[in-house]
Order: sequence, then structure tokens, then C-alpha cells
Amino acid sequence: MPNSWSGSRLDLHIDLDAAGGRRSALESALRAAIHQGRLSAGLLLPSTRGLAQELGLSRGTVTAAYDQLVEEGYLTTRPGSGTTVADVPPGVPAPALTASTPATPRHDLRPGLPDVSAFPTRAWLASTRRVLTHARPEVFGAGDPQGRIELRNALTDYLGRTRGVITTPDRIVITSGYYQGLGLLADVLAAGGTSTAAVEDPGHDLFRDVVRRAGFTVLAMPVDAHGARIDALTQSTGAVFLTPSHQYPTGVPLHPGRRQTLCAWARSTGGLIVEDDYDGEYRYDRQPVGALQGVAPGQVVYCGTASKTLGPALRLAWMVLPPHLVGPVVRAKQEADLYTETLGQLILADLVTTHTYDRHVRAARLRYRRRRELLLNRMAAIPELTAHGVPAGLHALVTLPADWPTEHRLLTACGDHGLALRGLTDLHHDPVGRPQGLLIGFAAPSEHAYPAALDTLFAILASNRRSGALTGGSTAVSSTRPQPRQGLFV
Repeated sequence: MPNSWSGSRLDLHIDLDAAGGRRSALESALRAAIHQGRLSAGLLLPSTRGLAQELGLSRGTVTAAYDQLVEEGYLTTRPGSGTTVADVPPGVPAPALTASTPATPRHDLRPGLPDVSAFPTRAWLASTRRVLTHARPEVFGAGDPQGRIELRNALTDYLGRTRGVITTPDRIVITSGYYQGLGLLADVLAAGGTSTAAVEDPGHDLFRDVVRRAGFTVLAMPVDAHGARIDALTQSTGAVFLTPSHQYPTGVPLHPGRRQTLCAWARSTGGLIVEDDYDGEYRYDRQPVGALQGVAPGQVVYCGTASKTLGPALRLAWMVLPPHLVGPVVRAKQEADLYTETLGQLILADLVTTHTYDRHVRAARLRYRRRRELLLNRMAAIPELTAHGVPAGLHALVTLPADWPTEHRLLTACGDHGLALRGLTDLHHDPVGRPQGLLIGFAAPSEHAYPAALDTLFAILASNRRSGALTGGSTAVSSTRPQPRQGLFV
């Protein structure tokens, strides 16, 4: 019979088999809960008196069951400290980990991840206090599927000031991360009859899959030294998904001439441009490239996120939509999860309106610039490597000479040493015959851990390169503004 206890320190559930003896049933139930991982090592159990009252057993029965499990190594007890769950005893199988359980790398150099150890905790707490102090009761009720007006107002000013976005609060929809926003938009477009979408090649494989799952025929737009090849578009293409300010993963900005051509294509065909401005705040060696949306606000959906500035755990992103898409996207958002969590929106709005967000971004920009310089200085010791895309963003693309070990071999060696990064090959639509390279993020490790991460990485690169690579390598990497080779990504 199912029982629970509510008078003790913890709320737990236990299932006693009425067919067996009460003491045996209690012992079996506790063993099963420990085996299943529902009762973890170190968990404090209710007192024998409290558990006996909740389960309708005698205290002696519970005491005897506890004593037996202590003898078997399932529980531990100390006078005055109560009874706790022990580590799984020898010979007892621990709950199996699923195949999807990720291993935590010792050094994380994957691209697109910020330094979450630098999260502005004090500023977030101060904004939280202000929000809660002045919050009306309805703040804690059901939210708006379009997003809190406070955040939409704040983003209207912020995006116009920093990214050149032309919008009003009624054209902004708040989503639970860019991933959700992309999925909502793709579904809306597919339901409206759009069947063909163009995406960059190479480009983010996760987001390419989102577009495919929505039912689109996906057209690959090759990327060269001037960004996405707009001439790959056709009259039947209904939507274009791209990263024009800092192409992922090559780092090249879309050439001004191609920006104009793309906007002209959208105006003439009625096609939609979806702009992912994933790291628009981070520019180092060049003037910021304004958002494409500011050139053609009626044809461009602008997508931004707090994942790269504050942290992906917040699940806060936004879309600036042409007016005709606002209603359908809001309805799709409501059907997906009703609304994005409210308090986080209000806190972010406070950070933006008090300019605390700006100060945090500026501090992060300086910190990441120093790390990028350290990466480039370390690369100078291996001159046959070439870096791309480093005037902006959170990662560098390092292409590998033809006579070096394969990308797969280098990634395997990195993984063996607890180092996580990404390869270029998987980001192509068809990896066969494509250039090989490593995407090296310089933001995620904490300030003190980053040098050690580079030590590990460059020790691996130095030990795995072939001796002949030094004689035919490319030009040494500049510590100021490395340039990608023309046509490398075609």
C-alpha cells in the first residue's frame, strides 16, 4: 500500500507490500528506493518514531528494519545525528546512467558558451530585490505569451541603441531561448505554406535540424570570405536563416553588397530573412556590424538572446517580427508553453533599464578580448595553423593543414585529456571533402582555468602534428586581425 510521511523533515513516498510482514515490507521498500536512486547517499531519514506514526507501524518494527539495513550497509546511524542513507554497499549495482548523461569536461572550449563563473550575481540580486519590492500581485499569476511589457519596452530601447534594430514593443515576442523561438517561427512559416528554406553551409547543425523537422526542404548556401552566397537563392526559396553579423562558424560578416542583394531579394519575392544575432555584443578589432533588420525591418525577423551575455540557463531570448507574423507566433508560443517565466523577464528588464546590463557586457568584452589575445599568441608557436573570425565573437575557427592528423583524431585526443571543443566537419551539410578545422571557444573557462586549458590544447596539437607540416604551412597568425583565405569555405 502506498504511504507517505508529512510530519517529518522530508516528504517522501514509500510503497509497502501488504502481502508480506510489515518489517520485511519496510526493509524491501527502503532497499528498492535506494537501488532506484530515489533515496540518495547522505539523505537524512525520518526518526523511527516519526516514520512509525506516518506509516501506522509500531516504533519497534521501524527500529528493527533500520537496524537490519544498517547491518547490510544500506543505512548509517550516529547517536544524536539520526539515520542516513549510506553509499551503495559493495556488490550492489548502482542505478545505471543513461547513454544521454553528459560527461563534464575538465576544460570546456566549445564555441558559443560564455563564462558563467562571471555571472553578475550581485547585480542580479539587486535587480531581484527591486523587482520583488515593487511587484504587483498579478506578477505571480499567469503570464503574457508575448512576454512582459517591461522587458519588451527595455529591449526596444536597447536593441535600437546598440544594434540598430527598428522596432516597437508590440513587435517583440519573448521566448524560452533561441532554440524555442526558431522552432516556433519555423512551424508558423511551414503552416503558412513556406516549403523551402536556405541555411548557411557550414552552419549550426542543431538549428539546421530544427528547420528540417518543421518540414522544410533545406537549401545549402555556401559560405566564402564574404559570407553566405546569396546567389544560391532561388525564386522558390521562402525563408533564409543566417548569421549575417558574425557567421557561425567561420566568423565572416556578410559583405555590404550581399546584404543589399539579400534585402532586395526578400522585397521582390516576399521571402523572409531570419537573422540570428547570437553574439552581436562582442566586437574587438572592428566597428560593430549593425543588425540586418535595420535595413529591411519589414522583411527580417531579428533574433537575440541572453545566453551569450548572461548564461543559457536563463532561457531568455527575443524575436523582433514583421507585424504580420506577431499574432501567429504569439499563438504558437501560447500553445507551446503558455509563456516564458515572468520573474526572469522582469529582472532582465531592470538590468537593461539601469544600464547594469551594458556594464556587464563591456566588462565581458574586455575579458574575452584578453583571452582571445592569449589564444592567438599561443597559436604563433605553430605557424601552420590559421585562425578565422577572431575580430568578433566567442570562438576562433582554426583550419588544419592537409598533412596534419584528421580532425577526428585531434578531437579524440582532446577528449582523452578532458578537453571539449567542436570540429568543423559536422557543421557542413555534406562533410565529404570539406576543410577540416577546430572551433576553439575562449569564453567558457573561468579566468584562472583558461591558461591551463590552452596549455592542454597546445600540448595536444604540438604532439600530434606531423613533422612535414612546418615546411608548407600557411602564413603565421596575426595577433591583431587574422584574415580568412579567399574561398576557403566554398
